[in-house]
Amino acid sequence: MSDTRVAIVGGCGHVGLPLGMSFASKGCQVTLVDINAESVAQVNRGEMPFLEHGAPELLRKVAGKTLRATTEATAIREADVVVCIVGTPIDEHLNPQVEKLIALIKKLAVHLRPEQLFVLRSTVFPGATEHVARHLQALVPGIDVAFCPERVAQGHALREFEELPQLVSGLSARARQRAGALFRRQTDRIIEVEPIEAELGKLFCNAWRYIQFAAANQFYALCANHGVDYYRVWEAITTGYPRMSGLPRAGLAAGPCLLKDTMQLAAFSDNEFSLGQASMLVNEGLPRVLLNQLRTHGLRDKTVGILGMAFKADNDDTRDSLAFRLRKLLVVEAGNVVCTDEMARGPWWSPLEEVLAKSDLLIIGAPHTRYKTLKPTKPTLDPWNCLGRGGLLK
Repeated sequence: MSDTRVAIVGGCGHVGLPLGMSFASKGCQVTLVDINAESVAQVNRGEMPFLEHGAPELLRKVAGKTLRATTEATAIREADVVVCIVGTPIDEHLNPQVEKLIALIKKLAVHLRPEQLFVLRSTVFPGATEHVARHLQALVPGIDVAFCPERVAQGHALREFEELPQLVSGLSARARQRAGALFRRQTDRIIEVEPIEAELGKLFCNAWRYIQFAAANQFYALCANHGVDYYRVWEAITTGYPRMSGLPRAGLAAGPCLLKDTMQLAAFSDNEFSLGQASMLVNEGLPRVLLNQLRTHGLRDKTVGILGMAFKADNDDTRDSLAFRLRKLLVVEAGNVVCTDEMARGPWWSPLEEVLAKSDLLIIGAPHTRYKTLKPTKPTLDPWNCLGRGGLLK
């Protein structure tokens, strides 16, 4: 494995690029294949297209040496291992679109060859690995197929590759052995399971987090509807009481994975995953709970400032952020809405100082570390308790 050639499809994204850099730093020759020409050019210049802790320095070391990026899918022909970073999206009915993954596999198949190891890396619908393998092995007889889901926290992948166990599954003993050898470059903690066990395990991880956030958000909503500060209750029941140590703080539970993966489990269970579906209603409904709290100060003639539009703290990723749903609700009811973020940028962005000056009311949309030092002079709603002043508008 010392000179293994690895091609990563979807290699310039939040999952693929850290993985590629990690392998490139451990002796592999890595080619990142991506349709985003701008990201490909950035990576080849040694520039990170997004925030990942520790990545800028590592990318400068490996770019142009053991790692390169390209938009040409033909590059996968020379690889020993092809890693596919393409998940199963959900449609407007919250059902997984497995057909999109299969369509991609068929396009890639013309560039694949027997004896390669094909690794599905992103989250997929249970049974998708076996489904993909049937198509692939019919098109490319002799190819090995494995599923090795990523479980790292976005922004901390490079560190967690070495800290966390890696789940490894395959459609054959040889596929599992080859995939295990590949990921032992990152960690000795390899856990071998069957493909459907790995698929369900990955979905369970994200659904469990989503359900935990929903419990906190439901408690927050109960408190808010009765003018009670959730964080006074939270502090009282978690302080010195180990059995409540797992209760999260409230907040906008969003991003590209948690809802999607919870809904994939619902589809897998014939839409009888009532706990997950109830969690979706709670978490997706939190922006309206926050809107109702802001209404107590009147909105029609007010400018509301949203501090933080990323989907989580200290990150620049705004994909599926519920802060944008809150913004849409406020645009209808408030006199004006202005938004800022410490790391993310977009046409909605204004400087922090301008938002603080213009706003009559403020709300923390993402609990970036920078905001913890603020001392707002305007009424502020802080569902995360980022400021340490509780969860009521004050």
